[in-house]
Amino acid sequence: MPLVTTTYLQENQNRLKIIDCSWHMPNVNRNPENEYKLEHIPNSIFFDLDKNSRTDIDLPHMLVDSKTWENIISNLGINNNDEIVIYDNSDVISSCRCWYNFIYYGHNINLVNVLDGGLKKWILENKEITSELTKITKTNYKATSRTDLVKDKKQIDDNIAQNKFSVIDARSKDRFEGKVSEPRPGLRNGSIPNSQCIPFNQVLNEDKTFKNKSDLKQLFNSNLNDLKNNNVVFSCGSGVTACVLAFAYYLINDTYEPKIYDGSWAEYGRI
Repeated sequence: MPLVTTTYLQENQNRLKIIDCSWHMPNVNRNPENEYKLEHIPNSIFFDLDKNSRTDIDLPHMLVDSKTWENIISNLGINNNDEIVIYDNSDVISSCRCWYNFIYYGHNINLVNVLDGGLKKWILENKEITSELTKITKTNYKATSRTDLVKDKKQIDDNIAQNKFSVIDARSKDRFEGKVSEPRPGLRNGSIPNSQCIPFNQVLNEDKTFKNKSDLKQLFNSNLNDLKNNNVVFSCGSGVTACVLAFAYYLINDTYEPKIYDGSWAEYGRI
């Protein structure tokens, strides 16, 4: 049950670990942590996507080593056997990046869920929100990096000739086709050779809930000949919306384990 409803979360609030992983594109000038402090789902904790990624390189949202992840999650009070629900209040559905991270570091994929519609849907339904910060008791979380679930630039380059996996880009068609400039400075326009494009917002309804399985199958079927193909790697601008596509694909293929090109166009598109 990777995609949970607001009703499910409300009915199980006290036994779940709830994470707010809101993140915004730099050009929208929103501070997700400040927004969390003003209003959030009761018992939720804030996950800072920028701070909880590598800070020793100039690429955004790159995965940390497993020991660093253990410290991050232990300090958030989460145990290895906890069932987790992740939500966001973001236009780019950043909760899916946190979903991917937990799976990459070995959390049981059946215990990591995303809240359909996020905080916006929760508030529209007049469900309880709070500004009270959740009390955290430090745990001793253990992680194992699933390096098979991430690709680097060399693997992406090698695959252009070898064609061992499909690369699907979650950016807009205009960005993918190089018709508009990238929002980050220092990047050229265009896309990875032989990659395909499914803009991440195509897997979503207008209210930012996920489309039904039938619609998702039809969408992915236009880019993949076999919807049981597990050799699919998702890319985007900085590794966030790629995870939205990976999550959507998992909804229609539960044997798929999410695979991401972590550097994405922030790395590949460097001038």
